[in-house]
Amino acid sequence: MDTPPPLEQSAESSEEKYFFAYSASLRVFGEIPDLEAISAGLGLQPTYVHRKGERRPVGSPYDMDMWSYDPPVMQSEPLHKHIYVLWAKLKPHKRYLLELKKRATVDVFLGYRSDCETAGVEVPYTSLEIFIELEVPFGLSIIVA
Repeated sequence: MDTPPPLEQSAESSEEKYFFAYSASLRVFGEIPDLEAISAGLGLQPTYVHRKGERRPVGSPYDMDMWSYDPPVMQSEPLHKHIYVLWAKLKPHKRYLLELKKRATVDVFLGYRSDCETAGVEVPYTSLEIFIELEVPFGLSIIVA
């Protein structure tokens, strides 16, 4: 009669490694005559910009300008860390962002990607401050592949 492996060993060997990635970005889009003014107003350099009419890598040209900033946080760090670092950079510029909302769309784009179909994401209530203070909806893009 075969002896089964010890429970610890069998659980460890059957455990799969899953991929989890998180992100939080400030996005400003619309008709933006001076993208540099946003950089100056926030004291941040964008991680991505595009102009209305520029060709997308695939498909039709962009229909609006966009300025986007991603904080320097590893994608493997939990979502709340991305939100915390982003808000730490933006909080001193809250007034500027609220004024900017009068002439452009401002949002916080959150991302969660995984290859695990049964996982989820938790966001502590303290992470919601950025959404309340900037008066923007909490939205989360979820990709499971």
